Amino acid sequence: MRCNRRISAAQANLWVALTVALAMLAWPATGLAAPGLTAASRIGPAPTTQVLQLVLPLEADDSGLRRFAEAVTTPGSPDYAQYESIPWLARHFGASQRIRRAVARFLRRSGARHVRIDATGLFADATLTSALADRLFRTSLAEFHATRGGSFAAPAAGVHLPAGLRGLVTGVVGLNTRVLAVPAQAYDVPSGYVGVTGTPRGCAAGLSAGGFAPNQYLAAYDYTPLQAAGIEGQGERVALIEIDGFRASDISTFANCFGLHQPPIQAFGVGVNQALPPGGESTLDLEVLDAAAPDLRAIDVYESNAQAADVLEALTAPLQNPGYKPDVISASLGLCEAQTEEAVGRSGINATEAALEEAAASGISFAAAAGDDGSADCVQSDNPNALPLPELAVNYPASSPWVTGVGGTNFKLNFENQITWQAVWNDGSADPGAAGGGGFSALFSRPSYQDGTVAQNHRAVPDLALLADVAPGDDLYCTAQPDCINADNSSPWQSVGGTSAATPLLAGGLALVDQLLRIHQLQDLGLINPLLYRAGRDPAAAAAVFYDVTEGDNDVGPYIQPSGRPLGCCTAGVGFDEASGWGGIDLAAFSTYALSVQPKIVDVSLSLPGGQRPIASRHILAKVTCSGACLLGAFARVTIGHAKPFTVYSDVYHLSAKGSKTIKVSFSKAELKKLKAALAGHTKVSASVRGAIVDPAGNIERETAALVLALKH
Repeated sequence: MRCNRRISAAQANLWVALTVALAMLAWPATGLAAPGLTAASRIGPAPTTQVLQLVLPLEADDSGLRRFAEAVTTPGSPDYAQYESIPWLARHFGASQRIRRAVARFLRRSGARHVRIDATGLFADATLTSALADRLFRTSLAEFHATRGGSFAAPAAGVHLPAGLRGLVTGVVGLNTRVLAVPAQAYDVPSGYVGVTGTPRGCAAGLSAGGFAPNQYLAAYDYTPLQAAGIEGQGERVALIEIDGFRASDISTFANCFGLHQPPIQAFGVGVNQALPPGGESTLDLEVLDAAAPDLRAIDVYESNAQAADVLEALTAPLQNPGYKPDVISASLGLCEAQTEEAVGRSGINATEAALEEAAASGISFAAAAGDDGSADCVQSDNPNALPLPELAVNYPASSPWVTGVGGTNFKLNFENQITWQAVWNDGSADPGAAGGGGFSALFSRPSYQDGTVAQNHRAVPDLALLADVAPGDDLYCTAQPDCINADNSSPWQSVGGTSAATPLLAGGLALVDQLLRIHQLQDLGLINPLLYRAGRDPAAAAAVFYDVTEGDNDVGPYIQPSGRPLGCCTAGVGFDEASGWGGIDLAAFSTYALSVQPKIVDVSLSLPGGQRPIASRHILAKVTCSGACLLGAFARVTIGHAKPFTVYSDVYHLSAKGSKTIKVSFSKAELKKLKAALAGHTKVSASVRGAIVDPAGNIERETAALVLALKH
């Protein structure tokens, strides 16, 4: 997020927090100097009673999970879009039950508390005192002090996995408690452009901020036709990953100014017991997402402290929150690959990749910011105001093959808010180093969906690029201090930019397309990258779906080096390029394309086996048949006399091919007691039973007609 400054405190903290999270992710069993201690001085030993929240990545079937995720996200595969639930994926590809039991048993016997294996089957969580952590991991926790962040505990020596965990876990997260939520220094940035073009609509105060209004960027990227048809995200859930909080009144003020509905917003604390103080990043993400999809079923904000274990848990929390599985995850955070690899090696990155693969395999679309430092993504981790280092690098997790990386552009609009000109975001000498991220990955080879598009055998980013330049930026209402209201700025109405703005805009658009697909009984998008590149290789589809960016570059070399020499990447051109990906997206055209290629949700039918005695057996039997692979279940609406009916649901089951399954719709003890009492009083009791196909989140996608069953003793 940019708010007339080099980089906002909120975004800087998110990016640096991920640095620490990854740096602490996978210490090997041999000694290693503790990372993340830059610009910190040692004070003395850490308090022995300090409580640490630890996360231990488990040995799991990463290769099997990767193969499955590739199969269900590749158009043309027989398994395409046949997503599975998180519990199913955890059972099949997470750590074995032997490993889970052994890790949990070892930690408990060692004195750890609150030990649990998370729902993904990929991590174990536990709390330990620093004294116990010292003994268990044969290290020496010390107290450090940093100019930025204050005091924190961290290993002063190498970390060793105990023998009882070797071969069961791949590392330990959370021994470093450094909190990096410290305001960045701000300064004014001159605008390189002449104000807002096009026709903004909204309240006078909001328009006075001088940025693009929601009606403009929604019209520019063709969200408007879907919203005009009533497609505004109904039934869809989007998760945001944040390390600051938000003020609900800010979101309401923004929505009221621009005539928007406001979806239900709920915050989930990850390692925190109360809501975090409001910040600029969460506020930006929520307001842009609200504009894109104003009638979402819910926006779930996962708030965590900027500590290693907490940030890691926040990244995986949407996958393990029963009843709240999102359709889309948006993350405006990242770290350059070179610093990531230097800190953790490939083992730490692989642990994060497993969680991203599980998200893709369950049908979640994941969008991440490609960064705001052009093709030179590395910055000094302890100084977010510093210029980028003069070397080519891209942002992780945007560079993950399982994530849609979102770069940055600027545009001009006509009176009807249609794009008349656009270029890659690069503020040049006006704000040296400020540009949309992009380039070639040093960590990941070219994924199969980029074959035929990318010449180098490296993952190229970004995949798409949307409005991100701070000049003139997007309108925002934010009262958070000091992110938004401070000595340099007293107005809550501001103009902001950054790939942090582009990312939630895309996330909201994907939720709209998912809603449209569900209406037409088609499978959700899930990982959109294979679909994007398939469209890009079809000239007719590419011309309709993408707003190709052919001007500008994201090479910040001339502006950050005394020599003025470019770094050599990357320049926009016709078609895909590493400065802007495929360019902007025409959402209406993309939705039409998705309707033409996404597979149908299979048919479902129901029969009720004869001779049932539901009261005696404590359940109703339902035989549910699918015409292809599916997740299926059944539910019964039970009516007792003239009382209000209640509904009973079965578990969800998986069929890997066309077939049937007889499943139980079981009654609870309280429900059975109620039914028996009614029958004893000769009250009529009946059940209206339906079979259903559900998505990986448990939402009903298709259901059968009802069959009525009389309930008797």
